[in-house]
Amino acid sequence: MAIRTISPVTGEVLKTFDELTAEELEEKLARAAAAAESYRLTTVEERVGWLGRAADHLEKEADSVAELITTEMGKTYRAAQEEVAKCVHGLRFYAAEGPGYLRDLPADATRVGAKNAYVTYQPIGPVLAVMPWNLPLWQAMRFAAPALTAGNVGLLKHASNVPQTALYMEQLFRDAGFPDDVFQTLLISSGRVEQVLRDDRVRAATLTGSEPAGKSVGTIAGSEIKKVVLELGGSDPFIVMPSTNLDRAADVAVTARTLNNGQSCINGKRFFVHADIYDAFLRLFVAKMGALVVGDPMDSATDVGPLATESGRDDVAGYVEDALSKGATALVGGTRPEGPGWFYPPTVLTGVTSKMTMFHEEVFGPVAQVFSVASIQEALEVANGHPYGLGSNLWSEDEDERALFIRDVQSGMAFINGHTTSYPEIPFGGVKRSGYGRELSDLGMREFMNAKTVWIGADA
Repeated sequence: MAIRTISPVTGEVLKTFDELTAEELEEKLARAAAAAESYRLTTVEERVGWLGRAADHLEKEADSVAELITTEMGKTYRAAQEEVAKCVHGLRFYAAEGPGYLRDLPADATRVGAKNAYVTYQPIGPVLAVMPWNLPLWQAMRFAAPALTAGNVGLLKHASNVPQTALYMEQLFRDAGFPDDVFQTLLISSGRVEQVLRDDRVRAATLTGSEPAGKSVGTIAGSEIKKVVLELGGSDPFIVMPSTNLDRAADVAVTARTLNNGQSCINGKRFFVHADIYDAFLRLFVAKMGALVVGDPMDSATDVGPLATESGRDDVAGYVEDALSKGATALVGGTRPEGPGWFYPPTVLTGVTSKMTMFHEEVFGPVAQVFSVASIQEALEVANGHPYGLGSNLWSEDEDERALFIRDVQSGMAFINGHTTSYPEIPFGGVKRSGYGRELSDLGMREFMNAKTVWIGADA
């Protein structure tokens, strides 16, 4: 794929970038390895100081960076501003909490016959991050902030349609005072990821993307005996039970399905509603989805902008057309619009069955599937039948239902009475075909660290 910025609003090519030559890529890898040797010796106090300055720089440049994100991938300017603010928070969070996460972990020296014993956390070196376009700054930042705090070096292979955001990140860390080459962007095609990952100087990788991409990177990393963290998307269940506030649940359901123009791995995508409230919820949900304004993402009146790529819009339209041809009903939306750009309307479908492709896949656009269920047990049975297991959402005031949901839902995250999202304070990740490993919190930082056991015997 060519490395270029294409306007999702018009389809116009705005800027094209040359891919790194073989010699340029080799130079970047050599510089990353050299940087890792010196950067690991810096103090955590130095690192979090640079991290704090990066947060300050980003905060000052928030409006221009948000406009860049909107230009490259089409999310509303308001949503892009929120993404930038989230990155500022993430940087400051690790600047504040990183030193505590990196403290040695004491062990019971007496029980292991030592004078002293503990675990010390040490960086492992250059880590390759293969990142997607949907949250172009936050996805990369939630790798970069903990990795740089830990003393690792970052190599960012970003999606080919957000090169300017990728290059901005490299410049941001340089401007904040991080040593040269501690964070570098690699403008390369996906076909060259294997070469980088197999290079002995690269010690690990993290990927957020499609299941096929995850299988490829996981296979390569396994053959090289390298650690990898994979986040491969989801088709999150959103379960609504009679004890909840329906209007509030419907409001959040709309946000869950249309956030980021419907292009988020942890968006609610499949809505399981108890039969006793199904009709009432559906009326609210359809009315609220139908009232959303689709248009120019830079316009403050717009709720939903275009999808990021032409192929992505084609995929979404194809899923819907397949479902409608096999008996599903569109209560709102469901038709590919005419005109320029890669727009798709907020859509609510009922009557989706296992004969339809979307039943088994992740629909990456503002399309909701709504199902009637007789109980929370039925909702969980159908939800867990899906191959993905990233996030999940329950709306209920019943403590027994909540306990059942927490125990039995097959997902990496379980949110109750609130929108599923990511926070630097808590772990993020999935199970089943949604991948493995965790990002964010202390767990995400330690995924790419050597937990070194230290045992010191008594004096001779």
